[in-house]
Amino acid sequence: MKNNEIADLFDEIADVLEFTGDSVFKINAYRKAARRIREASEDIEQLYQAGQLSKIPGIGKGIAEHIEEYLKTGRISKYKNLISEIPPTFVEMMKIPNLGPKTLKLIYDNFKIQTIDDLKSALEKEEILALPGMGEKKVENIKKGIKLYLSKKTNRRISLGIALPVVFAIVDYMKPVCQRISPCGSLRRMKETIGDIDILCAADDKNKVMEHFVNYPARQSVIAKGETKGSIIVRDNLLQADLRVVESSSYGAALQYFTGSKDHNIKLRAIAKEKELKINEYGVFRGDTKIVGETEEGVYEVFGMPFIAPELREDRGEIEAAIEGKLPILVEEKDILGDMHVHTNFSDGTSAIEEIVKKAISMGYKFVGLADHSQTSKFAGGLTVERLRERNKEIDRISKKYPGITILKAAEVDILGDGKLDYPDEILAELDFVIGSIHQGFKKNVTERMIAAMENRYLDIIGHPTGRLISSREGYDVDIDRVIEHAAKTGTILEINAYYDRLDLNDTNVFKAREKKVMVSIGTDAHNTRMMEYMKLGVGVARRGWLEKHRIINCYPVREMLVKRKRV
Repeated sequence: MKNNEIADLFDEIADVLEFTGDSVFKINAYRKAARRIREASEDIEQLYQAGQLSKIPGIGKGIAEHIEEYLKTGRISKYKNLISEIPPTFVEMMKIPNLGPKTLKLIYDNFKIQTIDDLKSALEKEEILALPGMGEKKVENIKKGIKLYLSKKTNRRISLGIALPVVFAIVDYMKPVCQRISPCGSLRRMKETIGDIDILCAADDKNKVMEHFVNYPARQSVIAKGETKGSIIVRDNLLQADLRVVESSSYGAALQYFTGSKDHNIKLRAIAKEKELKINEYGVFRGDTKIVGETEEGVYEVFGMPFIAPELREDRGEIEAAIEGKLPILVEEKDILGDMHVHTNFSDGTSAIEEIVKKAISMGYKFVGLADHSQTSKFAGGLTVERLRERNKEIDRISKKYPGITILKAAEVDILGDGKLDYPDEILAELDFVIGSIHQGFKKNVTERMIAAMENRYLDIIGHPTGRLISSREGYDVDIDRVIEHAAKTGTILEINAYYDRLDLNDTNVFKAREKKVMVSIGTDAHNTRMMEYMKLGVGVARRGWLEKHRIINCYPVREMLVKRKRV
C-alpha cells in the first residue's frame, strides 16, 4: 500500500505551504487529505484503479490529480516545485518535534539559518527570546525536539504496528519451506518499536530455505545470503529482515535465545552456571551432553520454571516470579469482548456505524463503544449536543438490526483548560460511558486538569493519558504517577490506546497502574474499520505490563463492565 507514502508527501506540502505563508484553507486541505489517506481502510492504488478515490473524504479534484501523478510517475510536481523555493534542509527540519513551520520561518527570517547546527546555535542566542512567541520554555522544548529527532534518526526504529504486517507476510511466504517458523527479537516481545526484523526457521534443507527467502517478492535488495543466515531489505518502509535457519533439535533454544531480551538471557545464564549447566542458541548442556533444545518450554523446565511469555522477558522480576510460581496469567486477544474507543463518520472517522458494527461482529466482539469527539474539537468534527443526539438515535436504529451485539453510546470528551468536561453533566448522563482526553494545551496544568476531571462522576476513562506520539511527540507535561494515584482513589479507568503511534499508556506505566490496582481499558482509537485490528497491539502492551484479564474493563461482559464504572 502506498497510502503512507502519499500521506507523508501531502503533510510535507502542507508544512512548506505553512512555512511560505500560504492560505490556511489550502494548508488544511492537504493536512486533511493526508490524515484521511493514512486512515483509509483500502489500498489507495486499488481505489484509483477502480475510479473510486472520491470514497475517501476530503479528496477533491486537485488532490486526486496529485495522487494520480504519484501513482503513475512516483513523484508529485507540486511537491518538487514547492521544495525548490525553500532551503533544501528545511523539509527535514520541519519534522523536528516542537518546532513547526511557522516557528522555523520566524527563526530563519531573523537568523538566516540553513542547517540543524545553525538552528542549535540560534537557540543559544539571547536575541531569540525577544522574538514573538519565543520564551525560555519554547526554546527549551525546541532543544528537546532536536535531541529527540537526532536520536531517532541515528537509531532508526520502526513502530510495531508498521512492522507486524510485514513480518506476518514474510512468515506466511516462508511457511511452505520451513518445519517451524516464528518472529523473534524485540518484535516477538511486542516492544513498541523495533530495529530489524528477526525471524527463526527450522528446516532440514537450509539451501532451499535461503533461496526461497532471498527471492521474497517484496524484497528490494539482498544484503547477505549464507548457509544459515540471510538478510534482505523489504520494499515496505525499507525494513531489514534477517532469517536464521536451525535444526529442529535446537529450534526451541534458538527461539528463546534470539527472542531475548539481553538482560533476561544474562539472568538465565547465571542460573545455568549455578546449576553447572550451559545454555546457548543450540540448547541446554550438561558438559558436552545436550539436555533440551527442541522446545522453549523444555528450556525453562530445566531451570524449574514454567514457560515465560515473550512479552515478560525484560528482567523485570519475571524469572523470580516464575521460580516462585507467581507468574501472572496474561490477558490474551481472545479475552477481549469489545473495543472501547471507535470513531464514526459522525465526527472524524471514515466508517459508518453499521460498518463498524459488522467489523466488531466479525472480530467476535459482544460490544463496541462508539466514542466520537466532543464539540470543542472542531478540528476533528466534534459533535454538538444536537449532533450527538442524532448519532445516538442512529445507534438505536442500528441496534435493532443487530441484537447479538451491544452498541455503546460513548464520547471522547475534551478535558478543558479548567479541568471541566466539554459537555454538561446532563448530556454525559445520557451516555453509556465517557472517555476524557486532552487535545489542546499540552503544557498547561495537564496533571491538575486530569485530576479535576476525574472528580466528575461521569468520567469513566482517561484517554491516551500521556499524549505521546512515538514518532514525533514526547507528550503532555504530565505527572503520570499522580494521575495513576488519583485514578486509584477515584476508581477512574486508564486507557491503553492501541493506535500504533500512541500505545499510551506504555508498558511501564501499565505496570504502575497494575501495582495501584487501577482498572485499564484497551481502545483502538479507530477512525476506520481496519484500525480496529490494532487491538492486538494494545493487548501486547497489556501483556508487557503484566496485566491479567480481570484488570481490563473490556474483558468483562457488557453488563458487568457497565456496573464497574465509577458512576454507579
